[in-house]
Parts: sequence; structure tokens; C-alpha cells
Amino acid sequence: MITSAPIGDWTWEITPDTGDIRPARAVEIAGAVWNILNGHELAIPMGKTGFSVRSVGDMRDVRVNANGLPFEEEPLKTGTALSSVVAQAESLEGDFLVSVRVQCPGFWREPGAKYRAEKLFVLQVDIWKGSLIVVTLETYSDAWLTMDTREREQAAVHAENAPRLAAALEEVSALLGCAPTPGDPNRHATPTETGFEDLRIEGPAYNDSWGTFDVPARARRLRSLLPPSEDEYPEVTEYPVRYLTIQRDGRTLGFIWASATDNAAGYEPRTAAGDDAFEAGAGWMLRLRDAHSRGFTAPEALDWVAQLPPQQEIGSIAEGSPQEAPSLDALEELSGRY
Repeated sequence: MITSAPIGDWTWEITPDTGDIRPARAVEIAGAVWNILNGHELAIPMGKTGFSVRSVGDMRDVRVNANGLPFEEEPLKTGTALSSVVAQAESLEGDFLVSVRVQCPGFWREPGAKYRAEKLFVLQVDIWKGSLIVVTLETYSDAWLTMDTREREQAAVHAENAPRLAAALEEVSALLGCAPTPGDPNRHATPTETGFEDLRIEGPAYNDSWGTFDVPARARRLRSLLPPSEDEYPEVTEYPVRYLTIQRDGRTLGFIWASATDNAAGYEPRTAAGDDAFEAGAGWMLRLRDAHSRGFTAPEALDWVAQLPPQQEIGSIAEGSPQEAPSLDALEELSGRY
């Protein structure tokens, strides 16, 4: 499953012996770590990057802040988006926190197949007051675990992915000259220096942590993109649902669904599609609200939105007629796994 919050994280702290560490060094280290991840297909082009510089004395004092920049093959090459903001940072004098945060698309594997997630890892490099470097790596997939985040053993998936993660962590440690500090145990798993503890031994902290935490988190994020309204269908059902697949440029963004039994309807974002899944989903939820205001039942609303003219920014319906899922939980599973 692909998660909204990290499955686990690892941190390396480095205190160089000489010199003032300049902001460009943060990007150089991020690039070197990214290359290691790329060697295992844990990061692939092209990541989204945030770069910021804040005063250590007052974190509200933001001197440089840029988000959504492409993390290119040579990120500091003249003319790249990152090079221009780094140049601004290099001109500053004082005690600052310099941060580079890279959202890394990558592949997780099953036997005979691999699947792309737009945020498989997040890599962050912080430089504190030009004297301390902190590198943090977070993962948003349970492919490295012996049991997935819905409490199912996944020996084949673990065998395909855990060695890739272990090799990458070892190589990053060799690059940085120290072992990582694993993050604290969390709702999903317990990180170790080489990956994660075996959940089959003591079991997970929560039953079905993905369903318990990620489904509500996705719903909150989607709702945060919408204005308040009372023109809505119920968004929860215990009954089978009919659904339509939303795609853009050949990539599935999510699923719009309806239940005839209790007049419920909604949209399930495909978590692996990243931000685009939620941004498109807001558009489809507005269409459902429009249908509700016109007095359509949920099944009628599904048919009505299917006939509306396509909009490039929210994608289009991929199939000619709705498919069926035995439950909303089954559709949520589909949207959260692949």
C-alpha cells in the first residue's frame, strides 16, 4: 500500500571538520543520495523539489522559499530552476537553516511486475548554521515489510523489495561516512538500520493501519481542496459500488463511484499518482455536488457526470460503462495499492 504519512525514516548527521558549509552543498548531497536511490529504481526522474532558507533565530524569517522545482540530472547546472534559487541563498550571510526536500518517484515490485509511485521516497538535506548536515530519508510504501499495512503477509513482495532498500541504505551510509539513526516506531512499522523489523514476530501497532489512518487522511486532504457545501452525497457505504476510472495522459488518477443501495457517492484518489490524484478529484467532487443540487440519485449522478464534456485538468473517464466493486473498501484497496 502507498501511504500518506511515512512508513519509516532514517537520519544521518554529519559535522564536517573544516570550513563553512555553503547552501549549494545541500543540493550536491541530495544529488548524490538521489543517484544511489536511482541505481535501485527507488528514485527515477523527475522529482519535485522544495528549497528554503530560514533564519535560525526566527524560523518565520524566510529568506528563500521555492516549491515544485524539477530535480534535474544536474540540478546546479547553469539555467536549471534550482541553480537560480541556490544562487540567491549563496548571497546571504548569517545563521540559517538551508533545506532541500526532494519528492522521489520510484518503482516498487511484485514478482514479474513493477509499479510506479509518485512519492515512493522523500529525501531531505538540512544544513544548520553552516556547520551541521542532516540527511533524512522517508518512505511511503509498505513494500519493504513482511506484512503489509492491512495485516497480510507478503513474503514475495518483501523478497523483491527489502534487499533493494537495504542495499540503498548501506550505500548512503558509505557515502555519508556514518550509519543511519532509524526513526521511531510508528503506526505502521519499526525502522532499523537496514530496513524494518519483522512484523510477523510481534505484530503491528494497529490493526489495518492503512484503513484506520490513511483512508481518513486522504478524505481530509481531498475535502481541504473544496469549498464548504451541503450539496453532497454520503461518502461512506457498506454496500457494493459502481465506479468509473479517471485517467489523464494514460495514467489513472482515481475512481468516481456510487452506491444504489444507500445513495452514497464519492471519489477515491489513487495515492500512487501523487498530488495530481487529489487535484483532479476536487474537480470530480464538484461535479458530484452539481449533480446532487439537480436532484439526481447517486447512480443517476454517476451516469450524468460520465456524459459531461471532458476537462484536461481533471482527466476523463476511461471506460464506456461502470465497473463493479464488492464494497467501497475493495475500491479503496485498489486506489491505495497500485
